[in-house]
Amino acid sequence: MAVSANRLELLQIADAVAREKVIDREIVLAAMADAIQKAARSRYGSETNIRADINSKTGEIRLQRLLEVVEHAEDYGTQIPLALALDRNVDAKIGDFIADPLPPMDFGRIAAQSAKQVIVQKVREAERDRQFDEFKDRMGEIVNGTVKRVEYGNVIVDLGRGEGIIRRDEMIPRENMRYGDRVRAYVYDVRREQRGPQIFLSRTHPQFMVKLFTMEVPEIYDGIIQIKSVARDPGSRAKIAVISNDSSIDPVGACVGMRGSRVQAVVGELQGEKIDIIPWSQDPASFIVNALQPAEVAKVVLDEDAERIEVVVPDEQLSLAIGRRGQNVRLASQLTGWDIDIMTEAEESERRQKEFTARTTLFMDALDVDEMIGQVLASEGFAQVEELAYTDLDEISSIEGFDEDTANEIQTRAREYLERIEAENDAKRVELGVQDELKQIDGLTAQMLVALGEDGIKTIEDFAGCAADDLVGWSERKDGETKKFEGLFSKFDVSRVEAENMVVQARLLAGWITEEDLAAGQVEEVEEADAAEQE
Repeated sequence: MAVSANRLELLQIADAVAREKVIDREIVLAAMADAIQKAARSRYGSETNIRADINSKTGEIRLQRLLEVVEHAEDYGTQIPLALALDRNVDAKIGDFIADPLPPMDFGRIAAQSAKQVIVQKVREAERDRQFDEFKDRMGEIVNGTVKRVEYGNVIVDLGRGEGIIRRDEMIPRENMRYGDRVRAYVYDVRREQRGPQIFLSRTHPQFMVKLFTMEVPEIYDGIIQIKSVARDPGSRAKIAVISNDSSIDPVGACVGMRGSRVQAVVGELQGEKIDIIPWSQDPASFIVNALQPAEVAKVVLDEDAERIEVVVPDEQLSLAIGRRGQNVRLASQLTGWDIDIMTEAEESERRQKEFTARTTLFMDALDVDEMIGQVLASEGFAQVEELAYTDLDEISSIEGFDEDTANEIQTRAREYLERIEAENDAKRVELGVQDELKQIDGLTAQMLVALGEDGIKTIEDFAGCAADDLVGWSERKDGETKKFEGLFSKFDVSRVEAENMVVQARLLAGWITEEDLAAGQVEEVEEADAAEQE
């Protein structure tokens, strides 16, 4: 069968659009068929069920009206009685559709304009889907592009098969981009939006530096060297922690390269951003000391529960450790994930003296002893009256100048003091209306019950509704800084695990859960739900 010129042109147009938009030819032909269907409905009636087919080889267009097979037809424009349908197809049954061929039609100006809009819309949707599918798999990669335009500080980048945007806050400070500039950026998000897929690029993202090092250092690409963490102050300074899986390869030296060639290639891409390459260590103290380079550290004191560390530096090293506008310590904190408090040796000595004086005063008041005995107890490492009340008697009597009778007297006074304080707190608890049943929970002291009462928690049900964060507090990390929120038990020596156990006991007593639930691990789900609510 000969193919007319119009049919050939139709296929040529479909091929040209498919090539230009980088989409499947069949999608373009399907869009054309939809447009023809819409135009045909405008002629034959919008209620008419019309199907258009375009032969992908010949370009022939076939129009058909679909009639639904029913028992008794009410609308012969859309339905056909079963008796008539059986004359056309002996296998026809109710619910089937019979195709009724329609003659070719000429498009008017309005119908052609409407068809064009349908085709353009369908092709645009297919192009957007193609862009989204292509770039969603490239999240976490570096892409190259050309600056297309700059709008209100945001840079629109032509990526070849799509457009990406580098927002102003994702640009390196003082970096100027002009039309036509070549740019490399990190794809950190791809979203499907109303106006098409949005490809968000960044030059300040920490992973941008990671990917640049991966491109420059073959050992990182091969997995011999790992980048454990990165902290950046874009355009100014960065710290990167590396570790080698091969003891014969120096991770820092490999990243620096011969005469600094490798690190300088990354520095050049990042507009001169200074990069400190630090050996990663599993020991938090060693890692934090390395992270504070180039400052020298005299001593560190870790608080693992709070993920906080006190760093003592010589007086002349303080400004170097903190850095300009706190940059060095801030980056070290981001790199390690620990809150870092820096103090000089003089400040630490003064603080220790204050703590010593406070403990001495506590023992003098609680035990009714003179200053000398209070100082001796404080210097031996005792910090709380509870420690004296419940420690082994031999530990106290072994202190130089103390005998067994003295130790016994000190411990007796300590216990009497605690009993007196407990009685005072219990009276205050009753005054606040905190119920006795809360005393059944292991770990809750009278002081804690008073703290609960002051916060309006007075029954088992009230306490069962608490989350661990309510009791011990929580931390939120944002922009490299950690903000701490106090809990009801923050001033008491209560760990998160202990707080969770108390809440579980309350929920058992309140009947919210059973021992069987506990065994089945459902309590963990409850705790996770509580944590989600807190967030």
